[in-house]
Order: sequence, then structure tokens, then C-alpha cells
Amino acid sequence: MKAYNIHITGVGGQGIGLLSQALLRGIDHAGINALAVDTHGLAQRGGVVVSMIRCGDKIHSPMIMKNSADLVLGMEIHEAMRGLETALKKGGTLVYLDVSWQPLGVRLGLNTELTANDIQTACESIGAVAVKVDTRTMDDSRMQNMALLGTIAKQRIVPGVSKQNYDDALEDLLSGEMLRKNKEIFNVYA
Repeated sequence: MKAYNIHITGVGGQGIGLLSQALLRGIDHAGINALAVDTHGLAQRGGVVVSMIRCGDKIHSPMIMKNSADLVLGMEIHEAMRGLETALKKGGTLVYLDVSWQPLGVRLGLNTELTANDIQTACESIGAVAVKVDTRTMDDSRMQNMALLGTIAKQRIVPGVSKQNYDDALEDLLSGEMLRKNKEIFNVYA
């Protein structure tokens, strides 16, 4: 399999670590070589969190060069735009949550709040596909990461990785009530 690059970006506290591990283990369950790295900034206080996963043959580093990600996952709309502008390659795919944690610039009135239309326009400018994931009706926003994972599984966005591979990954990572709750959300979107 040719190299496939995944860039995940969001805000600390959104479950990016679990999402990254579920993707990595799902890829592993599919029998595909993969490497990953996480960067955490000020993750505990709402700072930027980025994870990178590279999978396929002849992968020697988890680091993804600028604008060479096949897939960008945005856990928040402003972070999705940042990932789109800095990581997504022309013709790539952006899957993002249509939620805003209002960065400081927006709160202070220095920047405008981004919208799904802004994301769509930016994707069209580079021939990329935008997949908006709406979680506004979700009871527990802490599990929005599972909505992204379910969407990826349903649309088979990562080549060679099936819904069953992600199910197996969740079984590896979680247990008891946490497994049940996360799989419930995953299955709604998958």
C-alpha cells in the first residue's frame, strides 16, 4: 500500500489521544504498517493537540510534511481550518466536527467565527473534499471523537481499514461502561 498520511488536530480535552490510538490500532488490525506521533502543547488547558499517523509500505517516520496529509481530522472548526491550511494536500479529505471552542481571537472580537461555508470554500480552493460531522444532538460531547471515527469507518476513508478493524481497536483500548458508551456513539455514525 502506498503511504497514507493522517493529521489530527483539535483542542486539549476533546479525546484526540483516544481517536489517534483507535485509528492506529484499527490500521494495525487491518494488517497495515503504521507509525504515529502526538504533540500536546497546552493540552490540559484547551491548547492545540496534534497527532500524526502514517501508514503503508516503506514508512520510516510518523512525521508528515507540510500540505501532504491525505486526511485531516479536525475536532473543532477553527482547528480544522488550521489543519486544512497547513497539513492537507491538494485533493485530500477533511473530516471535521462542526463545533467551535472559540479561540481567544474570536472571544476578543479580533477574528470572526468560522462557519461550515468557510471550510467548504477553503476545501474547494484546493480540490479537497470536506465532510462535516454534526454532533449537536449528542448527549455527551466528550465522545465526539467517536462520531469522527464512525464517519471515517462508514465512508471507508482510510484505505484497507474496515468498521470491524475499528471495532477491534476499541475493544483493545476500552472496557466496561466506557467501551459500551463509546461503541454506541461510534455505531450511530458508522
